[in-house]
Amino acid sequence: MVRGFSEKLKSSALLIGACVVSLLMTTPLSAADEKEAPTPVDFGRQIRPILAKRCFACHGPDVAESGLRLNDPESVFAELDSGELGIVPGKPEESELLRRIATDDEIERMPPEEKPLPAEEIALIRRWISEGAAWDKHWAFQPIQHPQPPVVKNSEWVRNPIDAFILARLETNGLSPAPPADKLALLRRVYYDLTGLPPTPDEVTAFLADTAPDAYEKVVDRLLASPRYGERWARHWLDLVRYAETNSYERDGDKPNAWRYRDYVIRSLNDDKPYDRFLTEQLAGDELPDASAETIIATGYYRLGLWDDEPVDREQAYYDELDDILTTTSQVMLGLTVNCARCHDHKIDPIPQTDYYSLLSFFEGVPSYGIRSDQLSYNQTDISSPELATQHAELDRQKKAVREKMQPIEQAGIVKMSAPDQRQSEGRGRQKLLDEKLKDYLDESAWAEYSSLKSELDKLNAIKLPPRESALSVARCNPRPPQSHVLMRGNVHAKGEEVAPGFPTILNAPVPEIPVAPEGAKTSGRRTVLAEWITSPDNIMTSRVIANRIWQHHFGRGIVRSTNNFGLLGDAPTHPLLLDWLATELVAGDWRLKPLHKTIMMSAAYQMSSQGNPQGLSRDPRNDLFWRFDMRRLSAEELRDSIHAVNGRLNLQMYGHGVYPEISAEVLAGQSQPGLGWGKSTPEEQARRSIYIHVKRSLITPMLASFDFPETDSSCEARFATTQPTQALGMINGDFIHKQAIEFAKRLRKECGDDTQAQIRRALELALAHPADPQEIARGAALIEKLQKQHKLTADQALEYFCLYIYNLNEFTYLD
Repeated sequence: MVRGFSEKLKSSALLIGACVVSLLMTTPLSAADEKEAPTPVDFGRQIRPILAKRCFACHGPDVAESGLRLNDPESVFAELDSGELGIVPGKPEESELLRRIATDDEIERMPPEEKPLPAEEIALIRRWISEGAAWDKHWAFQPIQHPQPPVVKNSEWVRNPIDAFILARLETNGLSPAPPADKLALLRRVYYDLTGLPPTPDEVTAFLADTAPDAYEKVVDRLLASPRYGERWARHWLDLVRYAETNSYERDGDKPNAWRYRDYVIRSLNDDKPYDRFLTEQLAGDELPDASAETIIATGYYRLGLWDDEPVDREQAYYDELDDILTTTSQVMLGLTVNCARCHDHKIDPIPQTDYYSLLSFFEGVPSYGIRSDQLSYNQTDISSPELATQHAELDRQKKAVREKMQPIEQAGIVKMSAPDQRQSEGRGRQKLLDEKLKDYLDESAWAEYSSLKSELDKLNAIKLPPRESALSVARCNPRPPQSHVLMRGNVHAKGEEVAPGFPTILNAPVPEIPVAPEGAKTSGRRTVLAEWITSPDNIMTSRVIANRIWQHHFGRGIVRSTNNFGLLGDAPTHPLLLDWLATELVAGDWRLKPLHKTIMMSAAYQMSSQGNPQGLSRDPRNDLFWRFDMRRLSAEELRDSIHAVNGRLNLQMYGHGVYPEISAEVLAGQSQPGLGWGKSTPEEQARRSIYIHVKRSLITPMLASFDFPETDSSCEARFATTQPTQALGMINGDFIHKQAIEFAKRLRKECGDDTQAQIRRALELALAHPADPQEIARGAALIEKLQKQHKLTADQALEYFCLYIYNLNEFTYLD
């Protein structure tokens, strides 16, 4: 279990090789079954992508050569301009489309001037036509079912309905689930999944000692109630909504108070705020009848994207901002790439350009983030408490009253001054002029009165109230947005037909009723209408999308792998009935996420080991059927937080302004203005959880970046999990890891004194979350002895290198 550095590097190389092998294993999941009984061709998954890629350019949404549109079933089965039928269901030999793609005649063969379709694609189209050319409605656009769990043979394995859905697919494909994970692997898994932190040795000991049937369930309940849960799961949401605290572009200026949105997400998840309310507050928190500081902060959602403070075309830049909002909203909440219809009808999904602009019009009352000369008025709202707001208002009233008395006296003196001085009084030099010359132009009585008033104003200015609190938000809105238009080819200067607010037609939603904003209204109310539709139990996308995301972050991938795209080019669900069951359970549970977490984690499917078997590896190498649990590497934040947790330095302070880890001068030098916008936090602040690190778009913290922290310019549905040299180099040679290893050694000396065996045992228990066995301790002792004897290190130095070595173990970095 304990390995030297050279062995670790070797194991990393083996891991890369294993990844390559896995990618090359492309045997179809049900190849053996298909030889016995071919599965009917799936139009959405197998046929439409071929047509879209090879045929839509000439026979698609924009062009219909020969009268044929292959995106429209009415056109496909109708008579062509030539009198032939494009497709005759059940009769491939009479289908002109098949004849033209299969012919050897280069003049007639389609697509023209391109390589012919591969033989396997032609054969697939032939089989599809032979089977009746079914043009099914895409799965995601069909109503949600509430399926009953299927009957399975091995009913003893089933702990809840999730298991029945999983096992039914496994049994159909001749596979068996992996055995249960051992208690320690399961404990570490559930801690990281729910909190992003490892269990402590005391928590490990307590769990091992608890032999009650509900021991595991009690751990799940405790961790779901922990404030650490919100910190862990908030990061998943922040990835989706492209959270950052700066604007990008050359200056990459700060977004003041963006951190309040991050804290809002953490609090909402810890409180188990219903998901429909969570979305509603972000989409329309300022429009709600019970609007509060919390819901105002939630509208910071609109202000998280890129902002160009010096655009070439301001109007076009504004529509780029709106497009960014629409793209994020449609992908994150609905799982649809509506943004692909900005310049033309969606090439793949049934989303016309008019639908894009109808949906965009819900947001048109939201002004731009700001302008160069005013970067606050449109995105900062005063959220001070009523008491504090009253105090400030009263103080401002008193100051204003004094200034109003002073102004006539000042003006009486100014009119006596020279013309140059009078002009100076109209600009920035007014106060300096008054201080230096006003007394010379007033009589004693007027000057005495003015001096008294000025003294009164000075006293008022000396009163120090707590500062007002502001939130990044939608601070101003147009209650009567202008008429919306389709923009031809996405060009704001080429307005086309008028459109009204509306929902994607493919989802069969009712025409929205947009209220007329009353006199004095501060917003149009349109976003409330949008939020009500998105969070409606009748919306077939929203509950499916979030249920899939919850599953994704427990199992490493979603039931639909393309979690931001449920459209025709997205991945089909591997277990569609299970997805619908999860979605309906979520809505029936008032949209609360914690019960869904628990249901998933109490299943036998979640509690499986990652143990492989030859049959599963050969027939389902990607584990599409969930026959075992997938091993995963810790995320960037989990790794950094665990390093601090193990050495005892982790600072669990919650909320507040972002912190600034130390970044080397070499990295800072890569900025256009080196070091600009990067603060300096105390060592205690730097040891806070990674979610509280200031996210600067042009300067992502290097350690987080090395371990696949997401690109913040757009929504990140799933992080990459790369294996690259910079990771090993940073974990072995980096300044950060060496400092943390020193802190780890300090902890061991403090808790264990100079007892080497005790130090090793404690280090292993802290880092690997299981009791150390004698063989591990012996290997650790041999390493420390070798460092001292062969490399002439002191006992303290040898222990520090041993700690560094512990941090580099695969067992520390990977979850089984």
